Amino acid sequence: MNRLFGRGKPKAPPPNLTDCIGNVDSRAESVDKKIAKLDAELMKYKDQMKKMRDGPSKNMVKQKAMRVLKQKRMYENQRDNLMQQSFNMEQANYTVQTLKDTKTTVDAMKVGLKDMKKAYKKVDINKIENLQDDLEDMMEDANEIQEIMGRSYGTPEIDEGDLEAELDALGDELIMDDDSSYLDEASSAPSIPEGLPGERSTNREGILVDEFGLPQVPAT
Repeated sequence: MNRLFGRGKPKAPPPNLTDCIGNVDSRAESVDKKIAKLDAELMKYKDQMKKMRDGPSKNMVKQKAMRVLKQKRMYENQRDNLMQQSFNMEQANYTVQTLKDTKTTVDAMKVGLKDMKKAYKKVDINKIENLQDDLEDMMEDANEIQEIMGRSYGTPEIDEGDLEAELDALGDELIMDDDSSYLDEASSAPSIPEGLPGERSTNREGILVDEFGLPQVPAT
């Protein structure tokens, strides 16, 4: 069939704002180059007119400068129009992109909401509440068990008055234990003899003592 009727021409892709903006900007740049070229030509004519005297020659140069100036004004108008077109298309392109992004965001939110609903169906709030209640009951039972295990058995009942009396007596015993009078008695005991047994020796007070550290009885 394609041999008989041939193939249709492929359809060109539809224009998009991004390409149009690029084309318009390139045209504006081309016009700017032409304006710069005319500016250079005007400066040349202006320099010539400064060096020339009034007369037909200067008027001829002036006419050329006027013609170039008119062309410059026309190009400047074209450039301004192109820049305005580019700006308008940029604004339209921004609006289109914003709408596309908004649609994408809304679609993503719809998918997310759908997934949330599916996940929510798998969650039973009653089961969660029952689980929390069971955990609370188990914690209470565990605390009760700890209290039971901490009870003491076979402890006789003791009168608090007897305990207070014993505590006061214990204080008196501690005071008596702090008495250091026995140290005075120890210091008054005979001193240890110095020297070897069988030798004549004296104690700290200078009294002669025997080998056992006892004061010697003077011979009669």
